Amino acid sequence: MKVTPIIRLFFMVLMASCANIVNCSSLSGNETDRLSLIEFKKAISFDLQQALISWNDSIPFCNWEGVRCTMKNPCRVTSLDLTNRGLVGQISPSLGNLSFLQNLHLPKNAFAADIPPSLGHLRRLRYLYLTNNTLQGRIPNFANCSHLKVLWLDRNNLVGQIPTEWPPNLQELNLANNNLSGTIPPSLANITTLESFHCGLNNLVGNVPNSFAKFSRQKYLFVSANRLTGRFQQAILNISTLVDLSLTENQITGELPSNLGNHLPNLQRLFLAANLFQGYIPNLFITASKLTLLDMSRNNFTGVVPSSIGKLTKLSWLNLEFNKLETHNKQDWKFRDSLANCTELQIFSIHGNRLEGHVPASLGNLSVNLRSLYLGDNELSGNFPAGLATLPNLNLLELQRNHFTGMVPEWIGNLKNLQQILLHGNKFTGFIPESVSNLSLLVQIFLDSNKFGGHLPPSLGNLQMLQTFSIFNNSFIGGVPKKIFQIPTLYDIDLSFNNLVGQLRTDIGNAKQLVNLALSSNKLSGDVPNTLGNCESLENILFGSNIFSGSIPISLGNIRSLKVLNFSDNNLSGPIPAYLGNLKLLEKLDLSFNHLEGEVPKNGIFSNATAIKIDANHRLYGGIQELHLLACSVMRSNLSKYKLSFVLKLVIPVVSMVSLVMVIVLQVFWRRKHKKRSLSLPSYGQGFPKVSFIDLARATDGFSTAKMIGRGSYGAVYEGKLFPDGNYVAIKVFNLETTGSQKSFIAECNALRSVRHRNLVHVLTACSSIDSNGNDFKALVYEFMPRGDLHKLLYSIQDESTSELSHITVAQRLSIVVDVADALEYLHHNSQETIVHCDMKPSNILLDDNLTAHVGDFGLAKFKVDSVVPNPADPYSTSSIAIRGTIGYVAPECATGGHVSSASDVYSFGIVLLEIFLRKRPTDDMFKDGLNIAKFVEMNFLARIAQIIDPELLQDPAATKESYWEFLVSMLNIGLCCTKLSPNERPMMQEVAPRLHGIKDSYLRGN
Repeated sequence: MKVTPIIRLFFMVLMASCANIVNCSSLSGNETDRLSLIEFKKAISFDLQQALISWNDSIPFCNWEGVRCTMKNPCRVTSLDLTNRGLVGQISPSLGNLSFLQNLHLPKNAFAADIPPSLGHLRRLRYLYLTNNTLQGRIPNFANCSHLKVLWLDRNNLVGQIPTEWPPNLQELNLANNNLSGTIPPSLANITTLESFHCGLNNLVGNVPNSFAKFSRQKYLFVSANRLTGRFQQAILNISTLVDLSLTENQITGELPSNLGNHLPNLQRLFLAANLFQGYIPNLFITASKLTLLDMSRNNFTGVVPSSIGKLTKLSWLNLEFNKLETHNKQDWKFRDSLANCTELQIFSIHGNRLEGHVPASLGNLSVNLRSLYLGDNELSGNFPAGLATLPNLNLLELQRNHFTGMVPEWIGNLKNLQQILLHGNKFTGFIPESVSNLSLLVQIFLDSNKFGGHLPPSLGNLQMLQTFSIFNNSFIGGVPKKIFQIPTLYDIDLSFNNLVGQLRTDIGNAKQLVNLALSSNKLSGDVPNTLGNCESLENILFGSNIFSGSIPISLGNIRSLKVLNFSDNNLSGPIPAYLGNLKLLEKLDLSFNHLEGEVPKNGIFSNATAIKIDANHRLYGGIQELHLLACSVMRSNLSKYKLSFVLKLVIPVVSMVSLVMVIVLQVFWRRKHKKRSLSLPSYGQGFPKVSFIDLARATDGFSTAKMIGRGSYGAVYEGKLFPDGNYVAIKVFNLETTGSQKSFIAECNALRSVRHRNLVHVLTACSSIDSNGNDFKALVYEFMPRGDLHKLLYSIQDESTSELSHITVAQRLSIVVDVADALEYLHHNSQETIVHCDMKPSNILLDDNLTAHVGDFGLAKFKVDSVVPNPADPYSTSSIAIRGTIGYVAPECATGGHVSSASDVYSFGIVLLEIFLRKRPTDDMFKDGLNIAKFVEMNFLARIAQIIDPELLQDPAATKESYWEFLVSMLNIGLCCTKLSPNERPMMQEVAPRLHGIKDSYLRGN
């Protein structure tokens, strides 16, 4: 082969280079650099990827992994790059001896401890990346690194203040996502070469320094997620080179400068979200023609969106959500027309504002490139926006929590790119369009809390990418479609609070990826499919308030990920499976109101009485002591049915007759011989002090009317000083001539002797004796409530010289509602026996000095029994032919002689809640001809809340905040849910109480 001169020259250069490498490798090189690298390796405690396996004496150190050297002799280390090698340990100070080092790249490892100050001595260092480690301590002084251009220390745990001295030629400084404190040093402006400064996600205070006006090259300024205060700094307007500006998540106030766009002509991305900006959105965009992203969300901007916004023709992302922007008429919607000029717009959000009225048809003029549209949490109304039909690339549509009505159109199926549909919290009616099944990319669909009805389309099974399907709180009927559980990606399904019927198919076991399954409050029946255990990813199973029968499937023991299991209020029978105690992640278990029997396990979750609910299963025994069930007994378990029947039919009646005769004899004896001596009340045990009729008469000045503080159906309540401590008590004296008073006394004794809760009136003792005339006398002694009852608080006049009612703050009303909810949750779900109060109303809610609410008056209380058909001969059964409760508060099913249940209390509670916030009695004269307080609220819900609530609430300082009205909407919505006509549609108090606590916590945090 002929060797050309060019080839010969190439080989000569190659050989020279090789000779140089060999020469360098053959020498020991700079021993200082080699030893420095060895020390660096020694400081590494874990090298999981074995990145440093080549660092040994068999290879010249210039050939070690990540090391680069000069080509001269002696070889000197110029670069060390060990990015994302999984190294664990410390950065050795020995690196400060690599005096020729120019590049040091150690990001995405697990280096801890301090940054060695010796790195600040590397005069030749140009690029230093320590991003995404766990470095601690303060930032060392890098001022001597005179050639340093890029310094990234972000995503560590650095503390202290930002140093005031920096290298003079620095171009990029990234200190984001640490724990730095103090202020942004003004001396940073002395770095005339600085182009990018990022200090977001720290704890910095103050504001952007005025000295920043000196920056002449600054392009990227990110100070987001700190605690900066004050107004928008004018110094920023002097940085005309800015491309990106982020002030997000601070506490900056005031109005935006009207000339912002004129001064920042190169601005492309502007982030102002989550501050305290206010006033109108200025026409600042006319000259900011390069803006592609504008985020002004989560502020207090008011007024309308300026129509000049359409001049931002390059805009691709516009976020105005969670402000106080308004629309009242067609003129206010002009901005929507102008946005048609933004042909590159892909994401638009005006969620959480105060937009009113119908969405104009010009919505369809938005860019065909629009992918995400957020219109939720406004006051929008009318039919489903027709303009959406011309947005073919839409993949997210958010209309939730507005006032939209009518049906969802069939053409929605033509938006083939839709992946998320959020329509919950409106008033949509009709069916789910069959065309929805054409949306093959659909991932999430939320239709909760509307008025949808009809059958669920079987074609929903065609949505093979669906992850979330939620239709909570609608009126769907029919069965659960078979194919819906064949969707391989299904993650979360909520069909609760509908009218679904029939049995669950065994196909449910095909939903292998299912995590949340909620079917509560329907009319589903039959056995719980054993194939449910094949859904091994399930964490939450909510089947409460249905008609499921049979036993709890054994296969549920296969679901090791299970956290919440609720089978309450069904017809399940058989034993509680012991395997449930082996589910280590199980946190909540509710099997109450079924027909379960046998021994309760003690292992796992069953060892925590607060985590399980098994009440109203009257054939259960055993378990831990805190459950207060019958102890396991060999004798009891071996009793034959015949012997048990004999005991029930013969022995108990005989004993009862003998006991009755003895009681009569004793009663006659006491009346004749010991008229002034009190009778003990055995049911109360020895822990209660004994009091006599004389004691009570003395404490109340002979039951003087001056001491009377209330009167009810079965007697009067007096205040008095009874015990040696001198504290006041409330004494309820029963009028035994009134029909039912004896039963009321017994019911209240039974209800109060075994319950104890901070929000129940505490009974101190009872008296069952005879008065001075030898007549029966019965009384209960309660803890005294100095602020009286809730009815008095709501309707008493604050000043006799005026007609003004007592002032009650929102926080006080909310606390009272939460207190009552806690009390009812305890009575229904947490006491030894499930107690239904049956007479929940403001006059039975008593208040202490701190306005803490206490539920009292259990004269109508009922104990839930495990019987489908109540026994009319049993005075303590859960059914009664007469109306139980007070007109205006009594549930519809009780008013017609129906079955009394905990749902009846929920209804009364809902009425009380609405009354508290409307300050209007449910027996008001306006409520007639079929109109009641619940219907009145529902008719005016959302659109006219300000007109129906207590006018005093409009004077609250927080009434100007969006969160205040969101809070009121949430409260009234709970009241409406609790007052549903059908008991099966009402939530249980164990659902209501946590929701109210969440609302209370959120409200108090925001105010």
